[in-house]
Amino acid sequence: MKQNRPLIAHLCMFMACAFWGLMAPLGKDAMTHGIDGIDMVTFRVVGGCLLFWLTAPFVKHERVPWQDRLRFAGAGLLGLVTNQCCYTIGLSLTSPINASIVTTSMPIFAMVLAALILKEPITAKKALGVAIGCCGAVTLILSSASAANDRVGNLGGDLLCIGAQFSFALYLSTCYKLIRRYSVFTINRWMFLWATIMILPFSLRHVAAIDFASVPSSTWWETAYVVLFGTYIGYILTMIGQKTLRPTVVSIYNYVQPLVSVIVSVATGIALLRWTQGLAVVLVFSGVMLVTKSKSRRDMEAEARAARQPKDNLPES
Repeated sequence: MKQNRPLIAHLCMFMACAFWGLMAPLGKDAMTHGIDGIDMVTFRVVGGCLLFWLTAPFVKHERVPWQDRLRFAGAGLLGLVTNQCCYTIGLSLTSPINASIVTTSMPIFAMVLAALILKEPITAKKALGVAIGCCGAVTLILSSASAANDRVGNLGGDLLCIGAQFSFALYLSTCYKLIRRYSVFTINRWMFLWATIMILPFSLRHVAAIDFASVPSSTWWETAYVVLFGTYIGYILTMIGQKTLRPTVVSIYNYVQPLVSVIVSVATGIALLRWTQGLAVVLVFSGVMLVTKSKSRRDMEAEARAARQPKDNLPES
């Protein structure tokens, strides 16, 4: 079993990113046939909450003191409420291709916020990566600003999807101690609970106004996919992969998501791929790759300690 662990980890990461890539076109199609972005956010948050709490009896129990339970409210606001509201509503406005391209930019925001909040050093490679990634984002935004319909892109939708990545990066930077303290099941159980408490009072009346009888069954199947595979199973598979694979290896799988989304969106006619979007993909991917391959402060400190250690093992002259 231990010999197969790396293979299992790679398969889990690939499947998680493939699920997320497929979530964009399916979610977009659902939000054009009977429900809208607010409805989808509500179903995703409440559905995720129910699934993670139903899983609780089958996973290792972790005691969470009241002060951390309250801290999870802030984590849920940034990591779920703001993130999912911005992404899902943005997806309902723009092309699923654009939404998927933007999701790969999160490491760039994480690096900038880590430098401001956690005092991580900014190397020349990181700065170049941010600059290239920003050029890709600007290219995508300008392409959407001139788009005639949401099959190509939408400026407001793109900006909302970018805001979703910024929100999640801010969550990682400000809540990193809380994240490292508990398992993914515990984290998501409490975050989804708080997110449900925050969202439901504002969206319940909107969801209740849905004409359920007129919504096609395909829309409900697509919504179920977003909740089950795009939220619950995707998070669990990522957790399994991250336990075995290095962060740099995990980051490479970010590119699977837009690849799947582009293929499915173009094949089904949900979205159109233009050369400007292709250029944006190259720029954003290149920027993210430079950022993720740069050394962190921990790496630099480890190298400095290794350089200061006496070289006892060198042969005598």
